[in-house]
Amino acid sequence: MSAFLAASPDASPSAGSGRSASVPARRRPVPRYRGAVLTIAAAALLPFLAAGPAHAVGSDKQQEKEKQPRPPAKMSAVGGQLLSRPGTQVKLGPGAPKLPKKLSGRSWVVADAESGEVLAAHNAHWKLPPASTLKMLFADTVLPKLPKDYEYKVDSKDLEGMGEGSSTVGIKEHLTYSVHDLWLGVFLRSGNDAVHVLTAINGGQDKTVQEMQQHADELNATDTHVVTPDGYDAKGQVSSAYDLTLFARSGLQNADFREYCSTASAQFPGEVKKDKKTKKSKRESFAIQNTNRLLTGDFGLDPYEGLAGVKNGYTSHAGSTFTGVAQRGDRVLLVTVMNPSENGHDQVYKETASLLDWGFKAAGKVEPVGELVAPKGTGQEQAGRDSGGAAEREDHAKASVASPADDSGGMWTAVGLIGGVLVALGAGILLVHRRWPLPDLVRRRPRGAQGPQG
Repeated sequence: MSAFLAASPDASPSAGSGRSASVPARRRPVPRYRGAVLTIAAAALLPFLAAGPAHAVGSDKQQEKEKQPRPPAKMSAVGGQLLSRPGTQVKLGPGAPKLPKKLSGRSWVVADAESGEVLAAHNAHWKLPPASTLKMLFADTVLPKLPKDYEYKVDSKDLEGMGEGSSTVGIKEHLTYSVHDLWLGVFLRSGNDAVHVLTAINGGQDKTVQEMQQHADELNATDTHVVTPDGYDAKGQVSSAYDLTLFARSGLQNADFREYCSTASAQFPGEVKKDKKTKKSKRESFAIQNTNRLLTGDFGLDPYEGLAGVKNGYTSHAGSTFTGVAQRGDRVLLVTVMNPSENGHDQVYKETASLLDWGFKAAGKVEPVGELVAPKGTGQEQAGRDSGGAAEREDHAKASVASPADDSGGMWTAVGLIGGVLVALGAGILLVHRRWPLPDLVRRRPRGAQGPQG
């Protein structure tokens, strides 16, 4: 990867064990961003001389079934006007592979994690229940505030109010856990009990939900409404494939976030038991494995090459959701898939893997249909909105000269090429390559490794 961000500073010294009214906090590190203005030249346009306008690929079979809900006719335009359209949006250039055929997710996004270019999307801004993938926003919001060596004694009240059937890591009341242990429980086992304890340390659910919503707004994740910190089904709690991808991209700027989401297995503190021979008390531990099946490989799935996180989720209402990040060479891709309609506990992973495969092959051969906008305060988010509008106007110029008989979108003629450039120039738009580079990703540990990792 061409550029990396500096890792966030280590946590402050331990604040000791037990409950505390004042928890040492770290300031959220301010990411560094850089942008490079590219000259509008024929050389920059050549790769897409044969590219057609974005279009829906085939018919959405899952939407043809009466029981399947349909996406809104118009959705958010954050990241570009094309992303506001229902259906699949992709611009295939010369030599670009076709999208995978068997995709049943109600919503998905394939994006370049560094440049933020959205290579393809399907109902990107459809507001859907996020399940435990919302824990990415929880971690991105709370993780920088709590020193990982801070220790906390769990009270019975901390574990109250968890949804029926919640996933847990096995936290016991009246025992002490470090913040580091708790984050392992969140990322590896998707433990709602670990989320509840971290929420208590952070000042309670109301405060944490408010902070999560505020952070979502800062990230321009306008499809997201937070009700619970753990992502458990709640009335009005929604997000989108686009927003979840923003959360993952933001979280991956933090070294601790990268460590936790890429850890395959670890030892977790258990109960305190007295040795029969020595009569001394000893804290036991037990092994936990990441439930991200593309990371660890499980149930007939092999670990995906280059995968380094991020988060999976499931509830009966949300179905399966997943956001994954993978690297091959210098290319890092983010893929989010929400609620596949095809049956199978591993379907969300299969569809994510197929979209990652496509993205690595298609990179450089497709024209972006949008972008992952930068957070507010960077001076880039408004440019992202403006360029989305220009892309829409340019798309209409290309469409006017595309061959209607060509399902791939047709060929650009000289008139279409010049027309598209004139539209961009007439709108006063410069081609800006906005980059938010990811630091070097933590490699996945060997499968089956035991003991604390990282």
